[in-house]
Amino acid sequence: MLLKPKHWEARRERYRGIRPAEIPPTRLFLLSFGLLILVGTLGLLFLPGLYEGARLGFVDALFTATSAVCVTGLIVVDTATYFTPLGQAWIALLIQLGGLGILTFTTLLIVLLGRRTTLGMEEAAGAQAHVLRHLDPKSLVKAVVISTFLLEALGAVALWLTWSGRFGTAGALWPAIFHAVSAFCNAGFSIFSDSLLGFQRAPATLLLISSLIVVGGIGFIVLADLRARYLSRTTTRLGTHTQLVLISTAIFLAAGMVLFLVFEWDDQLRHLSWPSRVVNALFMSVTPRTAGFNTIDYDVSTNPTFFLTILLMIVGGSPGSTAGGLKTTTAALLGLALWGRLRGQQSVSIRGRTVPAETVQRASGLAAGGLAFIAVAVFLLAMTEIPAAETADRTQFLRLVFEAHSAFGTVGLSTGVTPALSTVGRLIITCVMFVGRVGPLSVASAMAFAEARTKVRYRFPYEDVVIG
Repeated sequence: MLLKPKHWEARRERYRGIRPAEIPPTRLFLLSFGLLILVGTLGLLFLPGLYEGARLGFVDALFTATSAVCVTGLIVVDTATYFTPLGQAWIALLIQLGGLGILTFTTLLIVLLGRRTTLGMEEAAGAQAHVLRHLDPKSLVKAVVISTFLLEALGAVALWLTWSGRFGTAGALWPAIFHAVSAFCNAGFSIFSDSLLGFQRAPATLLLISSLIVVGGIGFIVLADLRARYLSRTTTRLGTHTQLVLISTAIFLAAGMVLFLVFEWDDQLRHLSWPSRVVNALFMSVTPRTAGFNTIDYDVSTNPTFFLTILLMIVGGSPGSTAGGLKTTTAALLGLALWGRLRGQQSVSIRGRTVPAETVQRASGLAAGGLAFIAVAVFLLAMTEIPAAETADRTQFLRLVFEAHSAFGTVGLSTGVTPALSTVGRLIITCVMFVGRVGPLSVASAMAFAEARTKVRYRFPYEDVVIG
């Protein structure tokens, strides 16, 4: 008779009282994204008819599949010329599945946390999903999928009508579909070799793409709350989560547009009329929120534009959306917490509602962990991508900093350094894209479940430390 090791018995006792429904689904989430990336990579390696020329190697196929599934948009080859329409369709399918995977999982996760009956569980969830409690998980997934396809279809029709005069009725169809999916999913892939540089003087196109990006980046919870408040009239007020997302998004967009206008008015926007300058500045404020399309060359942008773009890439979009980054709510809560501390307040309040301290602590931990991970990624890229003979040249280092932030925020903007990365550098960026897409969400959900399930029966004695 074989005896079971003691640690097996200990693990069995540890999980004896835990129901399967209480185990965080983050492991399944990570495996599903990893499996989708694997399928995408194998498809790029073996499916026929995807390329105009030679096939991608394994590392480049892995990089491209990860960028598509994680809706990032960084590329090592030109999507417009390197892939056939069938290959572009494969990229679009990976973008769609990756975007829907993030959208459905995050929404389900927040709703499932919000369904808990105890006050502690609701505080752990931040009570963000009160407008969706009437939906069961199956109905919720159906609503997310239908809403996604409907919004993408509307965007595709609008782009097709806008581009028919430029590309012809038939020629505008596929670009409209591809860019509608890419924009709503905040992917940043384009089948134009210069991204959207050729549309600097096409405000209708830029406003349509911007609208898709913003709608895809605010999240299904916000869209459902707005629908319940203004269309169904089933709620009397917008939820605190919705208000925070809308206010913070508006502030970031408006502030970014004004600053980009100031920074690039006499530089890359100087040849445009003033209405086109305003629209392009707005687009420049929208696209770092993890969209990745560009209407300017960031490699020759002004230093303030370069730095502001990095800051916006760190923030990203909103929870429960296709966008990446640390999220608008995280940045907003940290800003409100700082402002409250300076005024001597012990809690964070938003329009007559107090945010649970646990939520603010999760925001702080998520921001600290994300910035630490980016720092490690930049450090590794600096060691692998800058030869010793060029260490005195800081230009390449700044490009790598930009690239790492773009990968972690799943943005896709680049200074053109991506195709020049070494094999090791491409693998590093691949890992950064994956962690940037699923890591913050997994960490945040793990912390939420842990706080909801943990009952503190004791604490150690207080002893203060000096800060500042």
